[in-house]
Amino acid sequence: MTTHDSPEEARYVGQSDDELMQAPTVFRDGLLRGQVVLVSGGGGGIGRAICYLFGRLGASVVACGRDEAKLARLAANLERLGVPTLTRAMTIRDPVQVAALMDAAWARFGRLDVVINNAGGQYAAPALDITPKGWHAVIETNLYGTWYMMQEAGRRWIARGEHGSIVNMVIPVHRGPGVGIPHTMASRAGQIAVSRSLAVEWAPHGIRVNCIALGIFASPGLDRYPPTARPSFTANPMRRLGDVHDVAEACVYLSAPSGRFVTAEVLTVDGGGQAWGEFWPLGKPAHFRIED
Repeated sequence: MTTHDSPEEARYVGQSDDELMQAPTVFRDGLLRGQVVLVSGGGGGIGRAICYLFGRLGASVVACGRDEAKLARLAANLERLGVPTLTRAMTIRDPVQVAALMDAAWARFGRLDVVINNAGGQYAAPALDITPKGWHAVIETNLYGTWYMMQEAGRRWIARGEHGSIVNMVIPVHRGPGVGIPHTMASRAGQIAVSRSLAVEWAPHGIRVNCIALGIFASPGLDRYPPTARPSFTANPMRRLGDVHDVAEACVYLSAPSGRFVTAEVLTVDGGGQAWGEFWPLGKPAHFRIED
């Protein structure tokens, strides 16, 4: 875990590698033995949690991301757990690199069972300040990258007559203003739409496609938001940040036999924020503050 100067700062970072590698789980040992999972953004906070839990449950892990050092730490920790692992530093925005990753996964393990599209990017900014380059970067990572990963996995599963499960990380787009992240809202809504389309098209092939809509989780990624955003981090009925391990358990639920009749679904994991809550990535503007 990164060292911070105060408990206030530390609470935003979330669980350490050691904590995640030992976190209690509701799932039985060996549940995913013999399975292979591919996790994009595997070196980040949520990605690490997913890789550790799937590995602990018996799966082999393929992880990709842009930070080679983070992937190296992940691989070393998975090795400590005895988990067969393949990591690759790359960008999912490049379909050639995505295809090469899929080829490497099948060459190493001979199969792929689950693809979790966790990699994503966003930054908070007033709409008028978002440049074409910034808009493209977010859309290409979140929407195009997810599409390339799904399409390449689907091609191989269908050609081989094999079943598969895809889980895409999104955010709740039906509740909350999304002010400060319009590029993210657009890309995540697109992910949900294309996921539902493919869930129907690929159901005859035994391929399931679902999404997990994320609330606010204690993770190193929170440091990208200004301090003015922090009051809304816990604006949900549970009045707290989520743990990244909660996301990992949701991924297992959708990917394991527990989710065998679930497809085209958006599972929201946000502490009830979609029912009551608000998220202001740039802080709540004065215009929207209501005094008692």
